[in-house]
Amino acid sequence: MQIGIIGLGLIGGSMAIDLKRRGFASRILGVESDPVNAAAALKMGLADEIIPYEDCIAQSDLVVVAVPVGTAVKMVCDILDRYKESGARDKIVIDVCSTKEQINLSTHYHPCRGQYVSTHPMAGTEYSGPWAAMPNLFDGRACIFANTEDSDPKAVKTVEKLYDVLNMRPIYMDAASHDVHTAYVSHISHVTSFALALTVLDKVKDEKHIFDLASGGFSSTVRLAKSNADMWVPILTQNHDNVLQVIDTYIQKMQAFRDAIADYDGDKVRSLIEEANRIKKILR
Repeated sequence: MQIGIIGLGLIGGSMAIDLKRRGFASRILGVESDPVNAAAALKMGLADEIIPYEDCIAQSDLVVVAVPVGTAVKMVCDILDRYKESGARDKIVIDVCSTKEQINLSTHYHPCRGQYVSTHPMAGTEYSGPWAAMPNLFDGRACIFANTEDSDPKAVKTVEKLYDVLNMRPIYMDAASHDVHTAYVSHISHVTSFALALTVLDKVKDEKHIFDLASGGFSSTVRLAKSNADMWVPILTQNHDNVLQVIDTYIQKMQAFRDAIADYDGDKVRSLIEEANRIKKILR
């Protein structure tokens, strides 16, 4: 199978590595708008060839759209338009974006909607670009399949095989539920990390002290603040209703801690911490 990957960054590049070395893809065709990233991806062997967008759509059996979600919405629709114009009924396009509702609404009535499979591999790091790509990134992780009832069963089966090669376990849900869940388990984590980084940077003007005092706890908590704005601005914009609800709940919990600490109420602080400790039963 000839796979086209549009965007050879962390997710797209990591997929390229494992799909090729594990035998799912006979050839990887890459699309990169940034010439520096394109040269790096080619030199690193993430793709067999870097080609123009139009050629990638025409030559690939399956296209992976691994670009920021704001661009992905338009791009998936455009690819489906090209499938319709060319009569390519056996080609497949997938996206790997962190929000699913808007992209599914945009494609819902497209005559080639069956050739699109909406996915979200739940894996990643705080790094971006071709240099962030790595083997085994997806092993053991979950991959969300959204609104599979709108996709052709044969296309879904092919994409299931793709993620099985990446050693991912599939979870099926509707796009709206996906966006609610990711707001709680992913998007709020990034927002709070950004906010914590801003808080520390605002308070400690001498950055040397940050590095001198930073322990493992601080580093792990603020790690996500290194994430790329180009990716996260459209995610938070598209999922803003769900993210705002989660932020409001988070602020309430922070206020509860603040009030207990302000009142020297050790019992209340202990109660809040022990209630939070219940997360250990879920995350091991």
